[in-house]
Amino acid sequence: MILVLAGTSDARELALRIRAAGYEVLTTVVTESAAKSMEAEGLPVLTGRLTAEDMNQLIRDKGIPLVVDATHPFAEEASKNAMSAAKLAEVPYVRFERQSLTIEQGALITTVDDYKQAAELAADKRGNIMLTTGSKTLKIFADRLVGLPDTRLIARMLPRQDNMEKCEELGIEQKNIIAMQGPFSKELNKALYDHYKVTLMITKESGKVGAVDEKLEAALEMGIPSIVIGRPELEYGTLYSEFEGVIQFINDSIQIHKEA
Repeated sequence: MILVLAGTSDARELALRIRAAGYEVLTTVVTESAAKSMEAEGLPVLTGRLTAEDMNQLIRDKGIPLVVDATHPFAEEASKNAMSAAKLAEVPYVRFERQSLTIEQGALITTVDDYKQAAELAADKRGNIMLTTGSKTLKIFADRLVGLPDTRLIARMLPRQDNMEKCEELGIEQKNIIAMQGPFSKELNKALYDHYKVTLMITKESGKVGAVDEKLEAALEMGIPSIVIGRPELEYGTLYSEFEGVIQFINDSIQIHKEA
């Protein structure tokens, strides 16, 4: 049984490919929505955040010979836990991560290293700021931007109750919340920018599957400046951006395990 840390559409596709290659698969996700997408494909799934020790125990209880980390490019803590768990359980770890976009710096695009830098730069620019980085780091931006003169923070996130409660706690008014589930087409992005009179857009470099290019293309066509937050830099060890590489790694590792 191969453990696949999932939660994204490409992670689900990878899990299906691994199963098609003849392996039993167990997926893990954080949200109920992601779990339903796994269940719809007949993939066994565990829901909830796992610590490194939780994962280590799961690996040992299930006799899992290998861990595939296909979490979101910005799920830094989950990847660290997966690497630690694999090391503790003494099983191979392989990382699948969707390819990065090639983003050219220009007058309208600024790339920064982290969320705090993005919030500080946005505070300098002010205006109608659309935040498309999700709810997990919303507080970083709300603390810096909510109540700032000549500034309106518009938060776009998944339509979940906990997200709405977080917005209320952070002082983000209902009129400044876009509760929708993507992916968003370029046309829809442009319509939202126009409706909210956006003067600055903030996003993460999640890759093409994360629809970052549609956000940026829409903003560029409308002459709207964008701040792009770069991916966390982790030493994953074995990393592939194609499904075939991951499956070959599994085949090779399982063969070595059988011969040991």
